[in-house]
Amino acid sequence: MKLVFLYGAPAVGKLSVAEEIAKRTGFKVFHNHLSIDCIAPIFESGSPSFTKLVESIENAVVAEAARMGQNLITTFCYAKGLDEEHVEKTARSVEENGGEMCFVLLRADAIELEKRIVQESRKKYGKAKTVEQMRHFLRNYDLISPIPNRESLQIDNTNIPVETTAQRIIEHFGLNR
Repeated sequence: MKLVFLYGAPAVGKLSVAEEIAKRTGFKVFHNHLSIDCIAPIFESGSPSFTKLVESIENAVVAEAARMGQNLITTFCYAKGLDEEHVEKTARSVEENGGEMCFVLLRADAIELEKRIVQESRKKYGKAKTVEQMRHFLRNYDLISPIPNRESLQIDNTNIPVETTAQRIIEHFGLNR
């Protein structure tokens, strides 16, 4: 089992790339807003209960996928200095159950991110949707650094189509059907 862990800033294209990889490989997509949107109506975002339950759902899903040999793609907005423990828990859930982690850091320049964040496709889930939110994220968090102690394929997709980005990931990790 392989878990493709796509991470990067909001609006960098994680879900679009995940869906394209899934279309080409048959991998299933378990993007981060599936667990977030499940818990958000009940507990305030960022509260201890919210964080605990979101992580619990995500870790249970990826662990079971690894046990069952179900290839998976997840998305995550990794912030250096804040999310290392979460990432390591996810990796352990996969690796302790026989799976392999495939880390991919997607980057795009700030101007492109501001264009993408207001796109209609983002409104389907509880995603950040305004230029002001994007500027806040970029100003207050390190969203462009790779995860420490883990090798990541790094792709700047500012001017690269989703299809090309997906194909690079598929080829790099040998994800063909």
